[in-house]
Amino acid sequence: MHILVIGAAGMVGRKLVEALVARGEVSGKPVERLTLADIVEPAAPAGFAGKVSTVATDLSDDGVAAGLVAGRPDLIFHLAAIVSGEAEADFEKGYRINLDGTRELLEAIRLEGKRAPYKPKLVFTSSIAVYGEPLPAIIGDTHHHTPLTSYGTQKAIGELLLADYSRRGFLDGIGIRLPTIVIRPGKPNKAASGFFSNILREPLSGIEAILPVDDSVRHWFASPRAAVGFLLHAAELDTSALGSKRSLTMPGLSATVGEEIEALRRFAGENAVKLIRRQPDEAIIKMVGGWPQNFDASRAISLGFKAETSFDEIVRAHVEDELGGVLPA
Repeated sequence: MHILVIGAAGMVGRKLVEALVARGEVSGKPVERLTLADIVEPAAPAGFAGKVSTVATDLSDDGVAAGLVAGRPDLIFHLAAIVSGEAEADFEKGYRINLDGTRELLEAIRLEGKRAPYKPKLVFTSSIAVYGEPLPAIIGDTHHHTPLTSYGTQKAIGELLLADYSRRGFLDGIGIRLPTIVIRPGKPNKAASGFFSNILREPLSGIEAILPVDDSVRHWFASPRAAVGFLLHAAELDTSALGSKRSLTMPGLSATVGEEIEALRRFAGENAVKLIRRQPDEAIIKMVGGWPQNFDASRAISLGFKAETSFDEIVRAHVEDELGGVLPA
């Protein structure tokens, strides 16, 4: 099997590649070749015996998608995107990367299939940002898309394109709407939702973090570990079960900021909690106010997708995966 990962240098992309190498197969087929692409050159995975190609490139540039698809990967993970806050701040860049890049990829697959029969599996990462007001208390997969951000709009269009290209038989697509992923390792990014990770990651390492919203803010979460699990399961799923509805809301945990903080207190004590500095940010407060809070992910769960059920599990996954299972003294 030849696998192409677009967005392989990102946090989830790196973890996905590590998991693919550790497993060595997808759907019973050995992984023999990896092509890893991102705006910065991804690192080649250690311990992989097959062929690896790494490339620094911009998917939205002319000819890039065609070049990546020319190798006829059997399975494509499309993770590349700029995050919500950056897409809102830079309108043109958001549409170029998040929409034009996706359309370039889908068209490259279609045109490659005209040259000779070709129909790869494509796993597309969407987002719960496709939903916006008016919101019910619990959102099901059939709720209409009314995104309130440019990022959400770009992802919603991507879902529609994925469904149409799949309907026409150009590819076998599945879209997974990711919850907000916490705790993200590394440095803070430009996502408007970044504070959900920051208020846990930094205090767990003895560093101050800023909280721009109230403790009562509720949101939908899953861990990086769960996100990789979603991607791998989607890659192996028989998409005939999806029908025309090619995108699924992933399972997750509905929790408040206050519940996050209580999980931090249980793991690291009061001194860690004291490192959270409350500094209201009206722009973020307004943006978060239009975000969904809870979902009915029974469709995805019935198809075998799994996530955490408590914030203690999410914190524990971070401590185990990023801190070697030990909290800093």
